[in-house]
Amino acid sequence: MAPTIRAFHTDGALAGVASVALGAGLGELVGALVGGSPVAAVGSVLIDLAPPWGKDLAISLFGTGDKAALIAAVAIVLLLVGAATGLLARRSVAGAQTVVVVAGLLGVGAAVSRADASTLAAAPPVVGAAVTLLALHLLLRRATASPAPVSGPVPASPPPSEGVGHHASRREFLVWTTGAAAAGLLAAAGGWALRAGSRAVDAVRTAIALPRAPVPVVVPATADLGITGLAPVLTPTADFYRIDTALAPPQIDPATWRLRIHGLVDREVEIGWDELLALPLEESVTTLTCVSNEVGGDLVGTARWLGYPIRHLLAQAGVHADADMVLSTSADGFTAGTPLETLTDERNAILAVGMNGEPLPIAHGFPVRMVVPGLYGYVSATKWVTDLEVTRFADAEGYWISRGWAARGPIKLASRIDVPRRGAAVTAGETVIAGVAWQQHVGVRGVQVRIDDGEWQDAALATAISDDTWVQWSLPWRASAGRHTLTARAIGVDGTPQTQDAAPPAPDGATGWPSVAVTVA
Repeated sequence: MAPTIRAFHTDGALAGVASVALGAGLGELVGALVGGSPVAAVGSVLIDLAPPWGKDLAISLFGTGDKAALIAAVAIVLLLVGAATGLLARRSVAGAQTVVVVAGLLGVGAAVSRADASTLAAAPPVVGAAVTLLALHLLLRRATASPAPVSGPVPASPPPSEGVGHHASRREFLVWTTGAAAAGLLAAAGGWALRAGSRAVDAVRTAIALPRAPVPVVVPATADLGITGLAPVLTPTADFYRIDTALAPPQIDPATWRLRIHGLVDREVEIGWDELLALPLEESVTTLTCVSNEVGGDLVGTARWLGYPIRHLLAQAGVHADADMVLSTSADGFTAGTPLETLTDERNAILAVGMNGEPLPIAHGFPVRMVVPGLYGYVSATKWVTDLEVTRFADAEGYWISRGWAARGPIKLASRIDVPRRGAAVTAGETVIAGVAWQQHVGVRGVQVRIDDGEWQDAALATAISDDTWVQWSLPWRASAGRHTLTARAIGVDGTPQTQDAAPPAPDGATGWPSVAVTVA
């Protein structure tokens, strides 16, 4: 291909990328000012549309970094679309304009479709599309190469109808495109910085002094074995896993928060933040588990929670006899269907306001979330909860149920090996194998460990805080030189061992024995 033709292709692509970068960046900046993020809105729609296997793949590849990976992927796709649009614009201005307008409309649709969309939610994508159109027009005017068929001669200068400033040098063009792209990146960074620095809700959260529970939970000293590398019995808040559908956690001022309980009830009940805190709150320690947790995975954690039993509010509402499910809704539109019996029996199913002695972090549901022992989070642990509808499984379904997951989601018996880590190098001699096991609201009787193909050996259990928490376990091991495979299995309260049958997380939780391979030197 002739040099001028190559320049034509390069210039068009560069102009498109720079235009989209500038438009998207300014859209993010405007979004930070008026509420909303076009990139996050599009990403949220993609999450909604993702099939279960797509969600599992993202979590298995990126873990709790799945949201950052999705935002990066949306940005990359936008830039690729920009490059293609720039190439199209050199041949068909109307075609390129159509692409930008359609993309803008899709952005508007994504933004306004969110349950927590602001009144100006459409403004950021509109601004982004308008800036992209203007920037693309101006940058193409400064492009040095004009379109010409590959098979024919390249004209010395572009036809006047192209409106291309062919007297501008290529260096000038590169300066302009680089400047536009840099301005877009700075605008986007400014938008995200404004969101991170907007601490109005966080300041309110920090200033909250939660009431003390009349009966605090006492964690036995023997609940934590104190083994290096073993997950602590209480997970530090900063290390607690976060899996949800919110790319940008809702910012809710507790002064405006209200919870509505309605549906198959004798009377509707509404409660606000101050009313909730005035109730006799209870403290409990509960282990939460994500249904996407692979065998031996780390999407599980235990915290000290402060909240009010949901069963009391449901009793106040007067639940109808034909109801069997409560559909909870988050401020961002997420829904979860929880079996009614798990919210009305004796377990510590609560509207949580505190986590590990502090108000809930924003990312973990501030000001109020649900904590229900014994169920995977996708059917119970709704964050930023604002609505409880008493209904029936036959009449309603939660967010993930329509995407192929099981409706009820009871947690399965599971165990994990923390020490030694997979692939670790171990020194020959006396050492220890240790981990955790759980089956919330059922409990764990024991844990057994097998070294290579040897006999199962009973591990020693730490003191369990309750049946709603995981329990630590350990087994002394005289390690001999060589490569070894360590396998564990929990034993249920009825004496049944954890199943060996391997199954993926979908549709109702992974199963199988955790194992690690280690080298002993």
